[in-house]
Amino acid sequence: MKRLFIPLTSSAACEYCDGMVRENIVEREVFRHRKGMVILEHVPVGVCDKCGERYYGAEVLHRVHNIATGRTKPLRKVSVPIAKYA
Repeated sequence: MKRLFIPLTSSAACEYCDGMVRENIVEREVFRHRKGMVILEHVPVGVCDKCGERYYGAEVLHRVHNIATGRTKPLRKVSVPIAKYA
């Protein structure tokens, strides 16, 4: 899924289908950053009610960047197991 910017102050038309993007508060959202992965909790996310595409406001993306680059200290860190598929 692409990480796109959209102002989340109101609903908007989805860029990929004829659905409407509406703001939701998501319990956990995983972001990939060039410096690593960041998980945000209780994050506002625009979600298309038809295709499910996700949209993020600039404030959310700045927060991900600041955590990934060490400018903002995370609340906690978790260990994630990694394994080969085959």
